[in-house]
Amino acid sequence: MKEGPDISRIAALVGDPARGNMLNALMDGRALTAGELAVEAGITKQTASSHLARLMDGRLIEREIQGRHHYYRLAGREVAALLEALMRVADASGTGRRTRTGPKDAAMRKARICYDHLAGDMGVALFDRMMADGWLMEAGGKLAVSPHGWGKLAVIGLSPASLPKSNRPECRTCLDWSVRRHHLAGSTGKLILDQLLELGWAQRVPATRVIDFSASGEQRFQSLIS
Repeated sequence: MKEGPDISRIAALVGDPARGNMLNALMDGRALTAGELAVEAGITKQTASSHLARLMDGRLIEREIQGRHHYYRLAGREVAALLEALMRVADASGTGRRTRTGPKDAAMRKARICYDHLAGDMGVALFDRMMADGWLMEAGGKLAVSPHGWGKLAVIGLSPASLPKSNRPECRTCLDWSVRRHHLAGSTGKLILDQLLELGWAQRVPATRVIDFSASGEQRFQSLIS
């Protein structure tokens, strides 16, 4: 028996279609009930409870109890990164690819939330500008926002003081499954998306991962990265 992490166990947990759909439903950072996740998976609530117990045992999800209600969410950003990587591989291989005909699919590719940061075409465009124009710099082998970058982000009301005190990386790259290029994750990625929503440039579409920019919000976003 080889030593090391048992990846086959995690792969089996994620690989079940019902559990995969439930995990995908949690990719926007929300906490959902067993009933809501059952609807997402197309199964009964009793069957969903069994799947959720297995996902909790595998430490892929966490449960929060509030009164009579039990809410489930992804266990952390590492799990979200795993799922995003699997989506990228599945999309590249074409295996089990879902038909992309509706406007919701186009909207997902344009701008969506990836756990807690902006992904899709607009997320990649933001990261490309930040890299090309020196908004980001390498510090101690890690990415960080440069003084020039903070000057640019000041346009939307952000400063170094806006970053929460955390052990989380300030900036981290995340390979986008639809564009196959990087977008920005980490504390700064979350901070920027939160601010765009706070400013009213965009809003989250309920029960989806779509980030919907208003016409004026998209124009301001494009001006920011131009």
